[in-house]
Amino acid sequence: MKIITPLALVALLATPANAACIVEYKAKRDNPLELFYATAMIDGACTVAAARAQLRRQLGAQGLTLLKVLSVSEQ
Repeated sequence: MKIITPLALVALLATPANAACIVEYKAKRDNPLELFYATAMIDGACTVAAARAQLRRQLGAQGLTLLKVLSVSEQ
């Protein structure tokens, strides 16, 4: 029988699967031109590439164009 120490339990709970990925980004809408700076939470890998892919889909559905991912950070 294995005993899980409190430190091991914290390590298990702090895995990336449980961490939230917060993305800062800039986007725009044309006609009339509107610029947006916002943050969003994404699923999956906390990388710029994953953020771009998810945000392009999400923002496109709202009529927005992703301009730039400024940062990604796990919370």
